[in-house]
Amino acid sequence: MTRQAFMARLREGLRGLPPSAQADIVADYETHFTEGQAAGRSEADVAAALGDPGRLARELRAEAGLKRWEEERSASAGASAVFAVLGLGALDILVLLPILMGVGGAIFGIGVAVIAVFFAGGVVFAAGPFTGIPGGPAVALLAGLGLMTGATSVGAVLAIVSIGLVNALVWYGRLHYRLLKPALEPQSLGGV
Repeated sequence: MTRQAFMARLREGLRGLPPSAQADIVADYETHFTEGQAAGRSEADVAAALGDPGRLARELRAEAGLKRWEEERSASAGASAVFAVLGLGALDILVLLPILMGVGGAIFGIGVAVIAVFFAGGVVFAAGPFTGIPGGPAVALLAGLGLMTGATSVGAVLAIVSIGLVNALVWYGRLHYRLLKPALEPQSLGGV
């Protein structure tokens, strides 16, 4: 994404904020691009490092709503903060939840299949030599071991994928906690 496209999407997402806040945010992100180019990075690299400008604008709007609440403590400021945070959460529920349900269902299904194949391999390993499998008992023993080993390998990869998914969700949750953290911290008592 080019600098111009990134900044246009960011400005579009910031619409509705006070003009001074918009100008400060835009100037800050223009500085990111200027410093990145001075360091030899391309516009696309800087834009990729900054993330999705639409998502960034939603988070900045939510943060502005929370700051307004901290400063004003009025009903309109409170409503602004609540709707800003709910806007982030609603987007997450509408976009992230169906994806997570699909991925979770696939992981569960593959896990059940892995367990079934492992036990089937155990049955082939244990009972195979006593049946009339072509190739004799050695083929049955090796086939059973192969099924059990393959199922164990797929189960290990599935565990790694599951751990990575949980780590990604924790990172995502921390991102939102970082956004809400200033509103959750107690106010300083100013020298008391």
